[in-house]
Amino acid sequence: MLRSLFSGISGLRAHQQMMDVTGNNIANVNTAGFKSSQAVFQDTLNQMLKAPASPQGSVQGGTNPAQVGLGVQLAGISTNFTQGSAQTTGRSTDLMISGDGFFTVKTGQETLYTRAGSFSFDANGALVTNDGARVQGWVADAQGVIASNTTPTDLALPINTLLAPSQSTAVTFSGNLPSDAPEGTVITPSLTIYDGSGNASELTLTLTKGASTDTWSVKVSDGTTDYDGGDITFSATGTTPNPNTLTFPAAAGDIAVDLAGLTNYAGTTTVAPQKQDGYAMGSLQGFSITKDGQLVGSFTNGLRKPLGQIALASFNNAAGLEKAGGSMFRTTVNSGVPQMGTPGGGSRGAIMGGTLEMSNVDLASEFTNLIIAQRGFQANSKIISTSDELLNDLINLKR
Repeated sequence: MLRSLFSGISGLRAHQQMMDVTGNNIANVNTAGFKSSQAVFQDTLNQMLKAPASPQGSVQGGTNPAQVGLGVQLAGISTNFTQGSAQTTGRSTDLMISGDGFFTVKTGQETLYTRAGSFSFDANGALVTNDGARVQGWVADAQGVIASNTTPTDLALPINTLLAPSQSTAVTFSGNLPSDAPEGTVITPSLTIYDGSGNASELTLTLTKGASTDTWSVKVSDGTTDYDGGDITFSATGTTPNPNTLTFPAAAGDIAVDLAGLTNYAGTTTVAPQKQDGYAMGSLQGFSITKDGQLVGSFTNGLRKPLGQIALASFNNAAGLEKAGGSMFRTTVNSGVPQMGTPGGGSRGAIMGGTLEMSNVDLASEFTNLIIAQRGFQANSKIISTSDELLNDLINLKR
């Protein structure tokens, strides 16, 4: 039987597999996070017709081997992990990795990895894929601290999350007290403070001009407790009040009143409260996802607090991952173990919110591959038909 017949058959099979790979790439041209593949061929075993011979001194030169190949076979199908283009969606839970890395998800007890960041929250507040796989990350504690050096777990955003109130322990006032104001001038800036239960009250600072140019008396009141802070005296240049901090004995606890930002220049009055560190209870009303993968909650009291962080995985050999369907990958013995970490750290990319990574399929290249696969298939079919004609001529010799 002619060897070329079997070579042609192997060529048909190989180019059919190339067509399968190319067709799958084109079918997934609009699949979020899809990574295209490429078929790679190699020749099969070669039959030795004449062995090589070494030179025999000045008598005879060496000869090369004479071999006949037995066809082609699929050497492998490699995955192209180049970055896909970005598509803005406007959905806050649509995420794209700008750079290397994979989102980590769990379906049942199996851990899988994906570049497709089309996520949403389920009824329990868990961040999940379209197939219900649970996105992995780290959940922040009550103080908003994220322990990213621990094992990732299911990432969730419960809608009933509350931010506990915090008692005011420090307030700050700054601005100018006019040194040329008449004796007895009263200035009363105030701001809202909170006790440990989140109850609000008004803290009023009463500043009264003394007989001296650089002296003002200070009183503090929250409507329940009145405190006489005595006099504060400024330096000759109108700065550095002494004392520059008072301790107000509020019913809920002492409050440090910072006056270091006050000045004593001639002119207008600009004294105003700058900040205080307490707040009332807040309920979750929104969230955002930062480029380092932090899930930050916005609360009704105007504060923001980290609630969790998305984990990304990187691999020594991403091409060694096995496609598991659903735009997912699973580890193999040649991919290496996943290196878990935060987005933007190590070799992992940053997170882009409201954006999806599109397929990295290049249609121009794929259409070219279609032509190559088709012509290769036709050429190998011609080998079979020509071999058949030769066999037919051989059989007809008997007639």
